Amino acid sequence: MQIKDLNAQGYEVIVVSSGAVGLGRQRLKYRRLVNSSFADLQKPQVELDGKACAAVGQNCLMALYDTLFSQLDVTSAQLLVTDNDFRDKAFRNQLSETVQSPSLLFASLLRPRPPAMPADGSKGEITFAGRFTASAIAACFAEICTIPLDTAKVRLQLQKTVVGDATAPAALPKYRGLLGTAATIAREEGAAALWKGIVPGLHRQCIYGGLRIGLYEPVKSFYVGQDHVGDVPLSKKIAAGFTTGAIAIAVANPTDLVKVRLQAEGKLAPGAPRRYAGAMDAYAKIARQEGFTALWTGLGPNVARNAIINAAELASYDQVKQTILKLPGFKDDVVTHLFSGLGAGFFAVCVGSPVDVVKSRMMGDSSAYKSTIDCFVKTLKNDGPLAFYKGFLPNFARLGSWNVIMFLTLEQVQKFFVRKPAS
Repeated sequence: MQIKDLNAQGYEVIVVSSGAVGLGRQRLKYRRLVNSSFADLQKPQVELDGKACAAVGQNCLMALYDTLFSQLDVTSAQLLVTDNDFRDKAFRNQLSETVQSPSLLFASLLRPRPPAMPADGSKGEITFAGRFTASAIAACFAEICTIPLDTAKVRLQLQKTVVGDATAPAALPKYRGLLGTAATIAREEGAAALWKGIVPGLHRQCIYGGLRIGLYEPVKSFYVGQDHVGDVPLSKKIAAGFTTGAIAIAVANPTDLVKVRLQAEGKLAPGAPRRYAGAMDAYAKIARQEGFTALWTGLGPNVARNAIINAAELASYDQVKQTILKLPGFKDDVVTHLFSGLGAGFFAVCVGSPVDVVKSRMMGDSSAYKSTIDCFVKTLKNDGPLAFYKGFLPNFARLGSWNVIMFLTLEQVQKFFVRKPAS
C-alpha cells in the first residue's frame, strides 16, 4: 500500500533487491537434482555459472514483483544488475545520481537503517535536542556522584614537589594518595569541601557534556557519509570524538576555569577572606578583575585535554561495546555498559593525564606560567616526567566511575527520548 500511495503522488519508486544469484543457484540445483539419474549424481558436479544463476533468480524475483505490482495497478520495469556492472565506475556514478535525485524516492527506505547508537536496542531515532538533554542529565548525575574524587585529583595535581637540601630537608607532601587526600580535605575543611566547585561543575556538564555527547552521533555520521554500510571505522569514531570535544569545551571553558579555581582553594587562615564567595561571584570577579577573555584562560591545554579525552572516551566506549556485543552470551544490557564504561575511563586517563595536569596547573595559578608550553616545560623541569601522571589513580577512579555512571544513566535516559517510527 505504501508503494501504491507513493506512486499515486507522482513519485517514481525504485525497489532494490538482492539475493538473485543465491535464489537462482538453489533453483538450478533443484532442477539438476530432479532431472539427474543416480549415476549422474555420483559424478563430480560442475559449478553453476553465476550469470545463469542470476538470470534464473532475477526471473523468480520479478515474477513475484509482477504479481504484486499487478495487484497494485502500477506500471513496472526491471533491470538485472550483476557484480560486473558495479565494477564499472560510470555505472556506479549513474546509479548514485539516480538514487539521490530529488524526483525519486529510494524504496529501500521501507527498510530503514537503524540509528548508529540506539539507546535500548529498539528501532527509532533521537533528535539532537533529545540527545543533548539526555547527555546533560547523565553527565550532571555522574558529576554529583564523583566530584569528591575530582576535588582530590585537582589538589594532587596542583601540589608541587618541594626539593630539600643539606640544611633543610624536603617537607612531606600535604596530600598523599586518593583516600589520604580526601581524608585531609574533610578533616581540615569539612566534608562539604569535597563538593567544592559542584555548581560550576554542573554548569560545565550541562554545556560540555550535552554538546560533546549530543553531537557525537551526528558528527560520526557526517564523517562516514550517508551511504556507509557496516561498522563505523575506529578512525572515524576517534575523529568524531576529537571534534565534538574541542567544540564543546571551547564553549564551556569559563565553567571549567571557575570549577578548578574553587576546587583549588584550600583551608584559609582565621579571618582571611575567601577568594570567591561562590560560582557566580567567581565568574563576575574574573571578568571584572582579569578581563572578560580571562574566562578562557587555559583554553589551549583545555581544548587539547578534552578533545583527546573525549575521543578516547567516546570512541573506546563505542568500540568496546561493539566488540562485546559480538561475543556470544552478551547483549545490550547493564553488564555490557559497565565494562564499556570502565574501558572508556581507562583509555581516557592513559592518554589525557599529561594535558590534564597542565590544564589544572594553568587554571589554578595562571600567573605562574606564561603559556601552555611554559607550564609544560616548568612542570617537567621542576617535578620530573612522572608529574604528568600525578593523581593517576584518583583520576582513573574518578573517570572510571564517572564513565560507568554516566553511560549507564545515558543508556536509560535516552529511552525516554526515542521517537518510534510511524507504522
